[in-house]
Amino acid sequence: MTQVATPPQAPESAARRNRRPTRYTRAIALFVAPFGVLFALFYLVPIVYAIVQSLYVVQRTGTYGPAREVFGGLAQYRLVFSDGPFWGSVGRMLAFGAVQVPVMLGLALALALLLDSGLVTGRRFFRLAFFVPYAVPGVVAAIMWGFLYSPNLSPLKPITSTVDLLSADTVLWSIANVVTWVYVGYNMLIIYSALMAIPTEMYEAAHLDGASRLRIAWSIKIPLVMPAIVLTTVFSIIGTLQLLAEPQVFRSFSSAVSSTYTPNMTVFSMSAIPNFNLAAAFSVVLALTTFVLSFAFLKTTQRRGMP
Repeated sequence: MTQVATPPQAPESAARRNRRPTRYTRAIALFVAPFGVLFALFYLVPIVYAIVQSLYVVQRTGTYGPAREVFGGLAQYRLVFSDGPFWGSVGRMLAFGAVQVPVMLGLALALALLLDSGLVTGRRFFRLAFFVPYAVPGVVAAIMWGFLYSPNLSPLKPITSTVDLLSADTVLWSIANVVTWVYVGYNMLIIYSALMAIPTEMYEAAHLDGASRLRIAWSIKIPLVMPAIVLTTVFSIIGTLQLLAEPQVFRSFSSAVSSTYTPNMTVFSMSAIPNFNLAAAFSVVLALTTFVLSFAFLKTTQRRGMP
């Protein structure tokens, strides 16, 4: 039986090949355009504006002459790098993050593993209960905890009368407790979502091999959710250097919290003078510092073989 050879198909014309990407490109641009416009208006434009403002200085003609902005180059940045209180606040936040971030993420990981273990009944209720503090605005949470810390107003007087939680030595860690209380549930949901994406076949195979729940959590779950842990750590580093609401509220409860207690408070107080140009320079340096620390953390985790 003879077989009839099918003729080779003609190669697709260049015009047709070029026409398809053009059509898809237009569709992609149509869907991306709303995000791109909002991203440019509310992110890129403010960044460019802040950088431009940081390059100007205010000059006056005489003592009471009208103020005018003139190009000053890096004059504002020289003031930033010679500002001791600002860099003191950066160091304070680094010490804050070195303690608070591991504690917060450790609690978030423990709660996520507990919800995923199957040992807890009513997981929906506890998942919502752990997340509820994040729904409380930071200012409201700070006010609530400020009253709990205050010796004259707190219902926990046996504790507040013994330990001054608003003193210069403890107020930083009192603020850390507020931040931890608010954000543990948020980070827990991110890690718990990563745990839900792990195939159950891996757990079944580990059970057949005789692995305990603790062994499965340590050898399977934690390594596989490491990308989520890295992500939450980067978010926490950024949030630590941007801390503003909680210490700003605590100024009304404790005299130990100054107007330059955190880097963002320094920017806020400088803009209230007002000196917007110097505040813009502080903001740019703070953004670059945050970027460097976040990038250094990501590179360190990559060198250690973390996903």
